[in-house]
Amino acid sequence: MRLSRRSFIGTTGLAGLALATARCADPTEAGSSEELLELDRPGGAPDAVARDEAYWARVAAHYRIPSEYTNLEAGYFGMMAAPVLAEYHRQIDRVNYESSVFARRVFDDEFDAARDRVAQYLGADPGEVVLTRGATEALQRLIVQYNLLRPGDAVLYADLDYGAMQFAMNALVELRGASVVRMAIPEPATRDNVLAAYAEALDANPRVRLVLVTHLNNKTGLIIPTKEIAAMARERGADTIVDAAHSFGQCDLTLDDIGADFVGMNLHKWLGAPIGAGAMYIKAGRLPDIDRMLGDDGPLDRIESRMHTGTANFATYLTVPAAIDFHESVGSAYKAARVRYLRDTWVSAVRDTPGIDVLTPDDRDLVAAITSFRINGQTGRDENQAIVQELFDRHKLFTVWRTGIAGGDCVRVTPALYNGPDDTQRLAAALETIAARRLPRKVQGADSTLL
Repeated sequence: MRLSRRSFIGTTGLAGLALATARCADPTEAGSSEELLELDRPGGAPDAVARDEAYWARVAAHYRIPSEYTNLEAGYFGMMAAPVLAEYHRQIDRVNYESSVFARRVFDDEFDAARDRVAQYLGADPGEVVLTRGATEALQRLIVQYNLLRPGDAVLYADLDYGAMQFAMNALVELRGASVVRMAIPEPATRDNVLAAYAEALDANPRVRLVLVTHLNNKTGLIIPTKEIAAMARERGADTIVDAAHSFGQCDLTLDDIGADFVGMNLHKWLGAPIGAGAMYIKAGRLPDIDRMLGDDGPLDRIESRMHTGTANFATYLTVPAAIDFHESVGSAYKAARVRYLRDTWVSAVRDTPGIDVLTPDDRDLVAAITSFRINGQTGRDENQAIVQELFDRHKLFTVWRTGIAGGDCVRVTPALYNGPDDTQRLAAALETIAARRLPRKVQGADSTLL
């Protein structure tokens, strides 16, 4: 499938830049820009395409990555593909050249067009979406400006919810004279026990009027069935705000699959837009339940009055359509299947290894790229940071430590499109080495001891 040169390169002749930023041992051997933009996407089921290494090598050629280490921590933000980076540079040059004339006379219309493109991708009406600097900004506004909470009511959140969102829920209850109900997601998690845990928490706390749910959490990668939980909460008179910071671009889905009236998301993680791009969704008819921001006197029926970012990073927002174009050219379902396949290659290798506890289940509905692990019994910060350090120092594999989980701290692994099975297989081998050294002397299931 040929990518749109108009979408990616624009009209400024930056094809050479796209070529120069490609992932290849020698940029002069990458071929012409036309060849670089030729993906030749295969047909077939996503699971089959996920194993087509020739195709994913062509996709990976659009990323420039360091050779000194392997990045398995794509969860912080998503690297821009070469054509997206070229568009970003074009927009930076344009904004800097046209300056305030651009800002005053051009930007608003182009910003609206970028917003419309995001809404189309999400499966929403443009009037339901406003662009933000990230999911955190969007969710903080949704939570703190939610105006249906009354004294004596309660809000509910879980241990796997993002820390900043928990803080916002705490701030909301202080503002409204309500209380907080905290719950822990079961470990190990299954679809049934997660749903049962939310049902139990809601039934035990009938004054809950607002539930925060993270669709795909940043700690273990567990995908929560938000659509069912939002329906469950609605039946009990509660609203749901969904944190979808990691969802779009990592999973093949639309807002209808999320199933909530209020959603915050990132565009700079799995969609590969420049840093500082996110979106807030408020379902049509629900605007009155979210206050206008800080006394804004804009129209009550416009979502823009619920969000102010100040002076925007013009180039960031105007590059978002190019990021979506590249994502869709790769194939949303194919991309989702690929990153899950990369995840499965290392998890399947260590799942039964003594001493390694994989925290995310293999249920296809509950996992995508992100998965975390612990070395058995090592739940502290220092222990897990030491594992991260060892993986990097000895094996040149970059991962990250996570905390805030009821069961203890862990190490998170997040492959991306520029990774291959060789990367994840090296991780599995490294983990087996680490686990063997850190295991208690007694071998699990045997009376002998390690020599």
